[in-house]
Amino acid sequence: MADFNIKIMIVSGVREQGKDMFAVQVNDEIFVLDAGLKYPDSSLFGIDVVIPDMEFFDKYSDKIAGIFLTHGHADSIGALPYILRRHDINIFGSELTIELAKLEVQRENHRRKNHLFHVIDAETEIDFRNASVSFFHTTHSIPGSLGIVVHTPAGGVVYTGDFKFDPSASAQYRTDMDRLAEIATKGVLALLSDSSNAEADFPNASEKEIGDYVSEVFSNATGRIIVAAKASNFTRLQQVFDAAKKNNRKVLLTGRGVNKIVQIALKLGYLQADSKLFVHSKELKKYKDNQLVVLETGRMGEPLQSLQKMATNRHRMVSIHQGDLVFIATTPSHAVETMVAQTSDMVYRAGGTVTQLAYAKHTSGHATGRDLQLLISTLKPKFLIPVIGEYRLLEIHRNLAIATGMKPKDIYITKNGDCLSLQKGRFYLTDPVPGEDTMIDGSGIGDVGNIVLRDREILSDDGIFIAVATIDRKKKKIIAEPKVSSRGFVYIKANKELMNESREVIKKAITTNFEHKKFDWSELKTDVRNSLEKFLYKQTNRRPVVLPVIMEVNQNRHRAMARKKTEHEPRSKEAENND
Repeated sequence: MADFNIKIMIVSGVREQGKDMFAVQVNDEIFVLDAGLKYPDSSLFGIDVVIPDMEFFDKYSDKIAGIFLTHGHADSIGALPYILRRHDINIFGSELTIELAKLEVQRENHRRKNHLFHVIDAETEIDFRNASVSFFHTTHSIPGSLGIVVHTPAGGVVYTGDFKFDPSASAQYRTDMDRLAEIATKGVLALLSDSSNAEADFPNASEKEIGDYVSEVFSNATGRIIVAAKASNFTRLQQVFDAAKKNNRKVLLTGRGVNKIVQIALKLGYLQADSKLFVHSKELKKYKDNQLVVLETGRMGEPLQSLQKMATNRHRMVSIHQGDLVFIATTPSHAVETMVAQTSDMVYRAGGTVTQLAYAKHTSGHATGRDLQLLISTLKPKFLIPVIGEYRLLEIHRNLAIATGMKPKDIYITKNGDCLSLQKGRFYLTDPVPGEDTMIDGSGIGDVGNIVLRDREILSDDGIFIAVATIDRKKKKIIAEPKVSSRGFVYIKANKELMNESREVIKKAITTNFEHKKFDWSELKTDVRNSLEKFLYKQTNRRPVVLPVIMEVNQNRHRAMARKKTEHEPRSKEAENND
């Protein structure tokens, strides 16, 4: 055993929600567990999504044996399109997970290498040079969810992914408890376990209870039902389809993304619904309101913004009107609770009403505190590494583990970039791995950093101030009166005096530069920027982004035009007589 080098790398997914990616290294082979994304909060101006540090793959790609996926949600598969743009790495996952991963990669890359995708199941065990990898069924809100075991010479490293326990779950969703017991008998070195719902003291409602509640909501509705759900929550989609069929309603899928996902799931048998259940947007007028269900999943799985568009007549298909019931069938995170309240207010203003599943039932796709303790008691890991959750949740998970009898020294609270190396039977922090955020803005990968975000924050707070001046650097003078403009800073018409004084500041800065410095473009712009920033802050207590634009008059061009003009002028009679 001493000949083996075993490390657990926390690339991302701790002290945050989403963006799950961890890795186990055995000698010169690295096994990557999940590769997800997270959606940005309000502080990340203009950022589309955030993914793990791509430098990790640049640094270790030659050692990576594969990326092993637990399930098909974005927090598990969302970074794959960006990874596969740069690196050819084998991807392993269940049938549904692989189909959704291919769809994700196709949407971003347009080309994908299908030979990199490999379908496995809970019975699969893959042998590599230094370790083997096996899988086990878990319960989550999407079928085909699997836990992963990396079998090392020192014992198994178990990664749960997102999971919970629900004894009433249907067969394709049920955790394999016998398999967990089998894994425990072989010895579990370390458990990387989901912490997302660790602070929940009471059990999740069973999916059967929730299905009955959804059906009850549908039967009591007298108008249209607009369901806000996540396209990747297959459990909820099935409950909506079943309730619609039971109440003789047709279902409209509003987005291209959810259409593709539903078609894949129907084809593979993970969703059951008759094709006659669904209607096209062009057919809506054929049906009365009490015959329709509108399923809104939103862009990137975020339905709230789409509901707001419906409430303000900006949605491309549906507008909320009198009598509509908006059924929010997701459990919103704490970060978006304010947005849920704002959305509900807008729905009521438009004439609709709102019912929230989260108010009636405690539902989550993640393990409660009791579930986490049951898993620890079943697997009996030597070490515990709480993952997938914000810092307080990791600490709560730690305390739950101590209550089961684990020693505090055997539980590791980590941060992104930590690398734990097994030495003399214990894990110790060693050289960190790349663990920063990679921000995606449009087609750019990682080209937006803290400096750009700071500028965007300033722009959002104090706007931009643009100064334009034309100079003749040879004569060292200003050719034309400087022009100034602003956006998001002050209302120009009401601040003419400020604008006029700004022009004087610009002229003074340029003149001073000419008099005291050797000409340099960057120094000239810096002097103008600094002078304006000081002046504007003194006058307004604001710090807009100051953008100086300095142009130079082209003397050679002017002389050439003057010569050309002289050549074409008619000659005077006096000149002709002299000839």
